Amino acid sequence: MADFYVDQAAGLRRLFGQEPVRVVNFIAGRTGVGRTVALAQLAATLARQGQEVLVLDENIRKPVADLFGVPHRADLFQVMNGHVAMAEALLPVCAGVTVLPVARAIRAMAGFNPAQQRALVGALEQIDRPVDVILVDSAQDNPAGVSPLGLAASETMVVVSGDTAAITEAYALIKRMSMTYGRRHFRALLNNIRLPEEAAAIFDNMAQVAASRLGVRVDLAATLPHDEALRRAVQVAQPVIGAYPDSPVAYALRMLAADLMTWPVADSQGPGGLGQFTQQLLHLSQRITPAAVHAG
Repeated sequence: MADFYVDQAAGLRRLFGQEPVRVVNFIAGRTGVGRTVALAQLAATLARQGQEVLVLDENIRKPVADLFGVPHRADLFQVMNGHVAMAEALLPVCAGVTVLPVARAIRAMAGFNPAQQRALVGALEQIDRPVDVILVDSAQDNPAGVSPLGLAASETMVVVSGDTAAITEAYALIKRMSMTYGRRHFRALLNNIRLPEEAAAIFDNMAQVAASRLGVRVDLAATLPHDEALRRAVQVAQPVIGAYPDSPVAYALRMLAADLMTWPVADSQGPGGLGQFTQQLLHLSQRITPAAVHAG
């Protein structure tokens, strides 16, 4: 198996070159906080700033491509089983943003044998375009309780709304990931916030409690304000950065996208980063157990 991982990483390095790939996992403690919408809007904003973005979409109920008005055709599971080519599964949703539905493949990963693991790598090698940033829309209902995609990512973005239950459940999710899998750093994306003082109160409380009780650092990634422009953009399946570029939420997204590209790239996501990401993904998928995730 060690030789397989070496060969796999080397192959993906040849495919994607030696530039670092930033991998950001989006999670939320509950549905309804706007995780998928925020991810989709950030992807479009990054693309406007010249980045090539690949979205790994583990969301079955609300696929990312739907937010751009692009119908789902095929997925990674069909590619790795030889039923379709990767070109049929990759969804170009707007200039610079491609979505790959991965839910079925990720759910089945824990039981993959070596042949299936090689098939997964072979499927990914069919991607023939550059990638600067990978955004992961992690499923909240993964049978194992947490997505291996998220554990393999270099950054974890916790999306939180101003709702009390959402804040509580976001902290509980941070606690599970830190205690069970040793995550020591998270970034908070406060979404749909009406007042600046509300954002400060939410973040200060979350960061202080996480630091004092868990020894975990939580940094503020951004605050996306409540903005009718975003609701209107979503209704017409358009990125708000294009439909309403002067809106407050578009400004906040531009600042977040620019800042994200300055975040340090972890050693494991350095040169040949996508190959290393896939290696970690396969390795971690064998280690996740529901009992471990929900313990404590």
